[in-house]
Amino acid sequence: MDITLSQCFIAVDDHDKALAFYRDVLGLEVRNDVSFEGMRWVTVGSPAQPGVSIVLEPPLANPNASPADKQAMAELMAKGMLRAVIFSTPDCDATFERISAAGAEVLQEPMDQPYGVRDCAFRDPSGNLLRFNQPR
Repeated sequence: MDITLSQCFIAVDDHDKALAFYRDVLGLEVRNDVSFEGMRWVTVGSPAQPGVSIVLEPPLANPNASPADKQAMAELMAKGMLRAVIFSTPDCDATFERISAAGAEVLQEPMDQPYGVRDCAFRDPSGNLLRFNQPR
């Protein structure tokens, strides 16, 4: 079997704030911005990985979801319990400095991990966990 990753999804509660973070702070390019039935999806990705995209989607991308389900998703997202993405970087410390200088919520400063990477962690504007790994 020969499979590759094409897209992953991150729930966001404010696409404009998320776009400013993923595009302006992380340097990802915007590949698509689509609205449908009152919802919005913004696709971003690294210029170094043209075949892999991150879709910034509503927390519950289902127009038929009940108000209770929408509320439950909003509460989980507020706690940072919905998604996590791990990025790779050649320089964890420089990446940390750039993202923290932009005002992102720091969860972990750069540190060497026993599993062979140096990494740091942040929350995006919607509360999602983002880790940045540098192989040692």
